[in-house]
Amino acid sequence: MDAWSEKFAPEEMKKLDDLGDERVLAFVAEAVELCQPESVLVCTDSAEDLAEVRRMAVEAGEERKLAVEGHTCHFDGPLDQGRDKANTKYLVPEGTGLGRSLNAVEREEGLAEIRGLLRGTMAGRTMIVRFLCLAPTGSEFAIPALQITDSWYVAHSESLLYREGYEELRRRKGEGPLFRFLHSAGALEEASRATSTSAAST
Repeated sequence: MDAWSEKFAPEEMKKLDDLGDERVLAFVAEAVELCQPESVLVCTDSAEDLAEVRRMAVEAGEERKLAVEGHTCHFDGPLDQGRDKANTKYLVPEGTGLGRSLNAVEREEGLAEIRGLLRGTMAGRTMIVRFLCLAPTGSEFAIPALQITDSWYVAHSESLLYREGYEELRRRKGEGPLFRFLHSAGALEEASRATSTSAAST
């Protein structure tokens, strides 16, 4: 057994293996080794998995229950509103620029920086692996996506933004595009302001 897979309960590892996609295994392994979570939860499209993410979002205090049964809400910190333009960087090939209004950095330099920031950010936390789909599943426009985060709120809110994508990816058995995204809530300040660190690739 690989060292990274020791973070998984057998049933969670089986969910990854059932996809038959080496790209998924490689990306999750890299994320586990980099972020060092205490455990890993892999979410399929099942109602049970999605309910667990929602339950944990409330239990962890990232969401609050509302008076209407089944409804919750999340509040960002007062200083965590909108895009942090000064610290948002666009990774581009060497010698490429995006103009003075956008903060572009050379891709390899940017990846080294983001990996340094992500190192160990999930220590003591659960890494949540979610599978989503951009555009309707089964259509020629569908793009399966793999989202890794340690925020229950982020994992829950993805269901409001995208379609569930585990079965779509399982049907493809490693064929076609796959959008991959790694996110960590990072250090939480007293005012509940999250300092988020993330990286995305296709």
